[in-house]
Parts: sequence; C-alpha cells; structure tokens
Amino acid sequence: MTKQFHFISGLPRSGSTLLAALLRQNPRFHASMSSPLGALVSANLQLMSPGTEVSLLMEEVHKPRLLKGLFDAYYGDNDARVIFDTNRQWCAKLPLLAELFPEAKIIACVRDVSWIMDSLERLIRRHPFQNSRLFGSDADRATVYSRVEALARHDRLVGFPWAALKEAFYGEQAESLLIVDYDLLARAPGKVLPLIYDFIDEPCYDGHDFDHVEFDAPDFDEALGLSGLHRVRPKVAFQPRRTILPPDLFKKFQGMDFWRDLTASKANVITAQRTDE
Repeated sequence: MTKQFHFISGLPRSGSTLLAALLRQNPRFHASMSSPLGALVSANLQLMSPGTEVSLLMEEVHKPRLLKGLFDAYYGDNDARVIFDTNRQWCAKLPLLAELFPEAKIIACVRDVSWIMDSLERLIRRHPFQNSRLFGSDADRATVYSRVEALARHDRLVGFPWAALKEAFYGEQAESLLIVDYDLLARAPGKVLPLIYDFIDEPCYDGHDFDHVEFDAPDFDEALGLSGLHRVRPKVAFQPRRTILPPDLFKKFQGMDFWRDLTASKANVITAQRTDE
C-alpha cells in the first residue's frame, strides 16, 4: 500500500504534540511526537556529501533512493494510509522534502515566542531538584535570563526552529507550508482541523473527540530532565494566564511572529489575534 507522507514541524511548546494526538484519532492517519528520521536523514546526508569516502562510491541517483528508503523502512510496518512525521528540522529541509515527496505538505505549529519561553520556564521550575539537559552548563541554567538567552541561540531549542521556520516561510516551497497558531488550535479545534484537512486534500473525519485527547511520553521526557514536556491534557482548551517571566524579558521576545505578515510569503496561515496575557 502506497503511503502519503506529510510533516509536522514548527516551534516548541506550540501544539505539535496536541495536533498529532488529534490527527491520530483518524484511523487513516498516523501521527506522533518527534521521530528519529530527521536525525537519520541528516546523518546520511553528511555521509553522502563531498569529502567522505562514501560520497566517492555513490552516484547522485542513489542519494534520494537511500533517503526515501529510510522513511519506507521506518514506517514499513505501519498500516496507516497517511503518515505525519514530526521533527523540528523539516522546516530547514523543504527543498529536500519537495524532491523526495512532491505531494507532501508541512504543517508548522507556532506561538508567540514570549509565551514559548514562559511555558519552558514553567516546566523547568517544576523540577527544582534536577538539571534539565536543555542546558549544557551551570552558566546557561543559572537564572531565568541566562536560561531564556540560551534557549534563543541559533542552535538551541527555540532559536533553531524559529530560524528554520523563517527560512521555510520565505522560501520557494512556502506554498506547501501551513502555519497553525497554538492559541487558535486550543480555542477552536473544531474550526482548525477542517482547514487542515482541506490543505492536505483529505476528506474530513467526523470522529474527532476534543474532550478525550491524551498523549504522554514520560520516559523520553524524563531522559531530558523535563517531565511533562510532551504531556497533552485530556480536554482541548485554551488556558489564559499571566507570565512568570520578568516584564523586560517577556517584552524582549514579543514581535517575533513574522508569520502574521504574508506580504512577502506564499505560505498558508491559520492564526488568532495576538494576546498579551
């Protein structure tokens, strides 16, 4: 059976796990948290690139076959007709995905960066007796200022996917990109999901249950020292709150939501109005 591949990417703490949990309710679909395929693709690209012995033994025609074979092998035992693979790297690899899977669409979950930082800081403070592996040194994890600055670096949890999304948003494959705002997904999943179905050209599924949506990956999260990172609450709902970040730090990351301006992009956007609290 031929599988249709689509991809979930975007920013952390922005609803990608929630979206996957919702999509997985459709028996035709498979979706989950991040898979290892992003890392496997990157590792094989490194091996096949100039400067390695492997590259001298390969023809160009072999490369896409081998990379596509990773997907076929990983999902070979999966009976779902439509596969959504999740990884933060995919937004930085749209030209490659377009070559491997020309019909694929990329769904990127987003959220105001200030609230992403707030959400991560809340998780960190819930575990005061352990050091999260999100930070590589005591200097990085010392204060809320150093923690947030570390996460915002170009190669870290927030900085990298933000830059990758911006690349995809303004790139040649932007038409295959759908931006889904977390606030709107949480407030009105019944309105957002039909738009996603339309974007991926699939018949809408009537069996979605927004009051019984659960997902958890405790072993994975514990290994990061950040329990609850991928836990989804049973009922989809937006929970307004005040930020725990100092006001100057919260304001520093406001205005980074470039996806609200479509004047220079062909991307598709499902977004809600900005909220400050």
